[in-house]
Amino acid sequence: MRVLVLGAGGTGGYFGGRLAQSGADVSFLVRPARAAQLQRDGLRIRSPLGDAQLPVRTLTGDTLPAAVAQAPFDLVVLSCKAYGLDEAIEAVAPAMGAATTLLPILNGLLHYPVLDARFGRERVLGGLCFISATLAADGAIEHLGRPASITFGERDGGSSARVDAFAALCARAGIDHRATADIAQEQWIKFSFLAALAAGTCLMRASVGEIVAAEGGAAFMAALHDECLAVAAAGGQPVPEKARDIARATLVDPASAVKASMLRDLEAGARVEAGHIVGDMLRRARSAGIAAPCLHAAWVHLQAYERQRRGD
Repeated sequence: MRVLVLGAGGTGGYFGGRLAQSGADVSFLVRPARAAQLQRDGLRIRSPLGDAQLPVRTLTGDTLPAAVAQAPFDLVVLSCKAYGLDEAIEAVAPAMGAATTLLPILNGLLHYPVLDARFGRERVLGGLCFISATLAADGAIEHLGRPASITFGERDGGSSARVDAFAALCARAGIDHRATADIAQEQWIKFSFLAALAAGTCLMRASVGEIVAAEGGAAFMAALHDECLAVAAAGGQPVPEKARDIARATLVDPASAVKASMLRDLEAGARVEAGHIVGDMLRRARSAGIAAPCLHAAWVHLQAYERQRRGD
């Protein structure tokens, strides 16, 4: 299986790097400056699961068409921020041959209609990942904490040769992965948890533990989660009890230093995926007639932040 990974930042760089480390046929589509850095220093990963420094194959927008003409890609892994989706689509479009599959591992669900419209629903797998990783100032990938897993599957259920082939690559690379016959359920499990985590930690500008330490903090985080769970159920994807309990324990853990990656971006003064995560969850709640005052407060806060950041 010939794989193209968009970008070599925290998420794409980590998973693509682990695949390349195992000997898989992986190329990274990056900007010229990042390509030069990778060619000079190699792809570097600093991780509790093991450090790595390895040479990798890089492509840029200028060199991608020739590489595709020489040998088409079987799979394109799309890892980007939601607000960069349009640019990402244009970047990978030349690699999307007649038999090429796209695997997005973005947060949320709003990107699927856009990808389906551009490439065809049958060519877009369902995917998600759990990892906290960022690109350090020296160009290395910093993996923060131990979890680093990827989940993927056919969106209409069942199994397929392409899912099995990618699962085999992940297994050889030692990547914690799950090829699932019900990717929709997995997506809603993550979406309901992530929306609550992002809404709560961004609104309060604090970690889970710091929020829970406040009077009423645990009840607030639980209420946020309840709103998101209600949206999932209304959408025909009720979160199973076990997954719900695991998520709830994380959201009300008084010892937790966990922050949503959206909060880390906010603290850095960067653009955030607010509309794709919190805003979308709130819109779905309203469409289902579900009262979601906690989500509403977080969404107003995030919109105000974006206006301040832009200088509106």
